[in-house]
Amino acid sequence: MEINATGAVAVARQIFVARGIGAGQIPEASPKPLPLDEATDTPRAQGVEQNVSPPSRGVVDYTNGVLFKDLWLRPGLAPRDRSLITVTALIASGQVAQITYHLNRAMNAGLSQDEASEVLTHLTVFAGWPNVMSAVPVFKDVFEKPQT
Repeated sequence: MEINATGAVAVARQIFVARGIGAGQIPEASPKPLPLDEATDTPRAQGVEQNVSPPSRGVVDYTNGVLFKDLWLRPGLAPRDRSLITVTALIASGQVAQITYHLNRAMNAGLSQDEASEVLTHLTVFAGWPNVMSAVPVFKDVFEKPQT
């Protein structure tokens, strides 16, 4: 069996059959998306265009289409939660360069400073002290200079 998302289909099928889950009980793969906030998305898309287009037009297309339209607008998670998951994944993988944008996005969607601080505390155990300590200055900067 392949060890990837495609390989997981066979395993999921077995679990669904064992639990009596039929096709009518599975959520749509392409649900009606959340509304796009043009006022915040337009500057974001323009920034991607300016910063990424020269080296890779394909990355611009995937970022502005697949990532921020198809994935981010899925209704299964609130925008705040989707941002919180993204920030957590960035910290856990040591990718601090992207945290500023996504932490601001989470806070603009309702994440409080206290909640963001608790994310760091929780992740010291699950993502490791070095990853959290690398993220602390980024969080501090966002707390002191939030961006809308």
